[in-house]
Amino acid sequence: MQKSKINITMDPDLIEYAKLYATKQRTTVSEVFTQFILNLKRVHEDDPMQVILADPGFRDSLLATMAKIQSGETKWSSYDEVFRWLPLSAMTLAIL
Repeated sequence: MQKSKINITMDPDLIEYAKLYATKQRTTVSEVFTQFILNLKRVHEDDPMQVILADPGFRDSLLATMAKIQSGETKWSSYDEVFRWLPLSAMTLAIL
């Protein structure tokens, strides 16, 4: 798909942040905005799952978890085994 240019006006501090963020993510400012707009479009089109799955960190974590489950590496625990060590106050905080 052929791309087109767009000019936007922003505060200088936001421009610098966008550049810094893009550098840290090893991408371009253009790609940051593209992903942002695509996420807005997905939410507007009522497909929030695509927004979640589009997040690289979440996707990588999900794939790693699926691989562990499929390989049998995962040890399953019951709810009581996981939460029995929590004191009542911590459980109350977790609910809040």
